[in-house]
Amino acid sequence: MADALGVIPASILRNLADKLYEKRKHAALEVEGIVKQLAVAGNQERVTAVINLLTSEFALSPQANHRKGGLIGLAAVTVGLTAEAAQHLEQIVPPVLDSFSDQDSRVRYYACEALYNIAKVVRGDLIVFFNQIFDALCKLSADSDGNVQSAAHLLDRLVKDIVTESDQFSIEEFIPLLRLRMNVLNPYVRQFLVGWITVLDSVPDIDMLGFLPDFLDGLFNMLSDSSHEIRQQADSALSEFLQEIKNSPSVDYGRMAEILVQRAASPDEFTRLTAITWINEFVKLGGDQLVPYYADILGAILPCISDKEEKIRVVARETNEELRVIKADPAAEGFDIESILSIARRQLSSEQDATRIEALHWIRTLLARYHVEVISFLDDIFHTLLKALSDPSDEVVLLVLEVHACIARDEPHFNRLVLFLVQNFRADHTLLEKRGALIIRRLCVLLDAERVYRELSSILEREANLDFASVMVQALNLILLTSSELAELRSLLKQSLVNAAGKDLFDSLYSSWCHSPMATISLCLLAQAYQHASSVIQSLVEEDITAKFLVQLDKLIRLLETPVFTYLRLQLLEPGRYIWLLKSLYGLLMLLPQQSAAFRILRTRLKTVPSYTFSSGQFRGTFSGNPYANVAHYILNGTQIIDGDMDGDAGNGHNGINFESRLKQFEQMQQRHRVHSRLQSQSRNATSSALSQEVRRLEEPRRPSAMPDKSRPPSRSSWRTPGWDPVHHVFVYDFTRREWRQGRDMPVAWSFFAAGAVDDRRVVVVGGQDENKNTLKMALSSRW
Repeated sequence: MADALGVIPASILRNLADKLYEKRKHAALEVEGIVKQLAVAGNQERVTAVINLLTSEFALSPQANHRKGGLIGLAAVTVGLTAEAAQHLEQIVPPVLDSFSDQDSRVRYYACEALYNIAKVVRGDLIVFFNQIFDALCKLSADSDGNVQSAAHLLDRLVKDIVTESDQFSIEEFIPLLRLRMNVLNPYVRQFLVGWITVLDSVPDIDMLGFLPDFLDGLFNMLSDSSHEIRQQADSALSEFLQEIKNSPSVDYGRMAEILVQRAASPDEFTRLTAITWINEFVKLGGDQLVPYYADILGAILPCISDKEEKIRVVARETNEELRVIKADPAAEGFDIESILSIARRQLSSEQDATRIEALHWIRTLLARYHVEVISFLDDIFHTLLKALSDPSDEVVLLVLEVHACIARDEPHFNRLVLFLVQNFRADHTLLEKRGALIIRRLCVLLDAERVYRELSSILEREANLDFASVMVQALNLILLTSSELAELRSLLKQSLVNAAGKDLFDSLYSSWCHSPMATISLCLLAQAYQHASSVIQSLVEEDITAKFLVQLDKLIRLLETPVFTYLRLQLLEPGRYIWLLKSLYGLLMLLPQQSAAFRILRTRLKTVPSYTFSSGQFRGTFSGNPYANVAHYILNGTQIIDGDMDGDAGNGHNGINFESRLKQFEQMQQRHRVHSRLQSQSRNATSSALSQEVRRLEEPRRPSAMPDKSRPPSRSSWRTPGWDPVHHVFVYDFTRREWRQGRDMPVAWSFFAAGAVDDRRVVVVGGQDENKNTLKMALSSRW
């Protein structure tokens, strides 16, 4: 330091610390001249002493003016040394860099100015300090003082020029520094960073693409910045890199794919679009390199398929199709079918129909290509697929069924599917009501109708829940009789009496169809087992004719008028041959309430049965006038008319069908249902104490009276008059007026009806307003 004081006069040192800029500038010029002379003389020791003096006494001084003078003095020394300045940079640059964080904004400004002048002199030799300079400039780019920011920008441009010219720049050392700052939110810092990325990427000798995964996430983060300029700069940089990727023979797709997958779920629309666009290009370019990332990419694509922005949806769908085309070897390293299935299963819970549909397409595709591998993970997805059968979208349900059909190619999985399906129907009656027909019909198309119905029948035959079994059988029967998909199954059943396959199917269905009388009768009519149908109808004498029973009967009568039963209606042209058919239909007629629409439909149909087609001459002579009345007469009086198509049905079997055994099976099943219904009724009655008084009043014996009593129905003996037709006499108990009336006076608005048996005759009782339904039910139950 003593040497420096001997070289630089005290007056210069005083001016260097003066508060006036002009005096400091003048002193710096004098220092420059002195150092220049020392350099020419080769006196490097005194130059070093001058630098140490300016650093310790000025640049590091607690006085702001001293620090300003020290900075301008160090810059002057560098200018004075010119070519020899490089060997003194280790002394000159560090105190200048320290001043970038000075509390005084003017000092920071002069630090920028000093380093600018130093850099102009040493140029490429400054590269050794690049990381420190970059760090300092990054901070100054967000400086609160506008002048400091301007000075920092000037210095930044100069440093960029130096870096692009230098062959000593180390990108490997710079990238960690860049990555560390890419998540800074300050807009000025973001602009600074994007600027450096763009500049370095433009240098041919610097491979920024190879380090793109290190700062790609930061660039995507900038796409959602509030500043339009920053978003534009980040998008421009990303577009440039994407173009380079397309032209590059070697790219690390994997690391970048992980980043893009995360950004595809960004709440920012522009970020999502950019990310899905990149993924689209990666799928096209990467091919097998992306195999380990299939699951992650699929997880990003599927939600975007339902994005609210159309551009994103279009790109996502295109990417999805591209990805599905790629076929990977299950043995390939990184190909994880389980992960892909897990992603597809998770997306089945999406709120968007399009996403759920594509997830199902993927499961179906995987089943088609890697059936064995997918089946090994079946337990992970099976319950989710079953749950999807309740999806509100019909398209989703149909696709789910296709997936189930692929799974059910193997017999064990088929049995499991049908069993789980029945369990779902049992647990969710709404599913059976709303989607049952759709599900069953589609399964019949995909898995063979006979196979599906046989399995369903086998399960329902063993069903412990009798109420559900009855409802399920009724649903299956309706589908069987109405669906075009089951036309071949109906054709096979029509041949039950002449064909071994039809007989086998009839036997298979009959065991479970016994849960429902109407389903059983329908099956017999479909199989043309008319004598057995008549026997089943006759066995219903012990049946409780409830509202549900009559509703099912009403449906059957209406089904008889559909094209499915055209053959049956045409057979009525030959009543002499199909007498058991006639007897069956009249049996159904006797079960119907006279006032019902079904009664009128069936009666009208039977009135059209011709008399002239009877094969027996004795009947042709006796039938005259109303053929309806004549045929009814012969049926009801037990006249022996041979049914030409059923001549073997009277025995124990026909074509191997043991109808006698079948009838016992039906009666046993119905007895189980009756016992079950009584138990349920007793349980309900135990909780209906409020109605007990009314029930007791109805059960009290009444003395016969010479005068008619409107409060009770006609006596039972009066009902058994000669020629009395039970279906033409309907009695009504009106709880409002507390009297019995004949049914033909019944108001149209009354909608409730029930039925009971009196002395083996059928009587229909219609009653009251809606609030009296329960009372009427109990009254009927207790009386009959």
